[in-house]
Amino acid sequence: MILSGKARLAGVIGWPVKHSRSPRLHGWWLDRYRIDGAYVPLAVAPDDLAAVIAALAKMGFAGVNLTVPHKEAVIELLDAVDPLAARIGAVNTVVVGADGSLLGRNTDAFGFLENLRRGSPGGVVPRGPAVVLGAGGAARAVVAALADAGASEIRLANRSLERAENLAGAFGATVKPVAWTEAAAALDGAALLINTTTLGMDGAPPLDLPLDALPPTAVVNDIVYVPLETDLLARARARGNPVVDGLGMLLWQAVPGFEAWFGVRPEVEPALRPFVLG
Repeated sequence: MILSGKARLAGVIGWPVKHSRSPRLHGWWLDRYRIDGAYVPLAVAPDDLAAVIAALAKMGFAGVNLTVPHKEAVIELLDAVDPLAARIGAVNTVVVGADGSLLGRNTDAFGFLENLRRGSPGGVVPRGPAVVLGAGGAARAVVAALADAGASEIRLANRSLERAENLAGAFGATVKPVAWTEAAAALDGAALLINTTTLGMDGAPPLDLPLDALPPTAVVNDIVYVPLETDLLARARARGNPVVDGLGMLLWQAVPGFEAWFGVRPEVEPALRPFVLG
């Protein structure tokens, strides 16, 4: 790492933030491209978010990432939000302008789609019906990405049907809310299955979803990456479905932010995956 008095600074704001792998990821790229800069974890409580965001320019930060629970709350603290982030209703990347202005972006949709494309057979994202599990912030980014990629139908299943209905209402008729009890049946004829919930993550309850109705050609993606192969992916792989793990979404969503802050568009190299997992 190269650090001087002119180093460019960036970081990730969360509460908690110790679990974040973003400092390890960006640190790799800073070393790889011999950039005079640093990327640091910033544990910021919700009550302190406004003060920290307002001080970014004065502290010399080129920008920051936002993670749980700040992606929605940060919006009202920014000078501008790009159209995609406004549609999604969440910001995960802030860029500090030369004049100190703060621009909010959402790169989760890009990261999800790039990861899915590279992991899908033939490098093509299926445009047939997609089933998305969950209706939180990550699901909003996934739904926006799929809609922009031309998905013919997005079946959105969530434990709270009301939340699924609210999300569907924000994205139009392509998105069909589905009761959680009907999620297994919704797999019939699907070309994609994406889990955006925490079910199946280390320390979380399992995702209890029978895959019997899922066509064997359907691509299955879990945005969880701890563990790297969730039970959902293991069961899908065992029945012959192409599977895409969630680590690539983390890697690819980081690319636009790094480029904006440090002036280099980084490569997602094969060696990056094991390094980030540590």
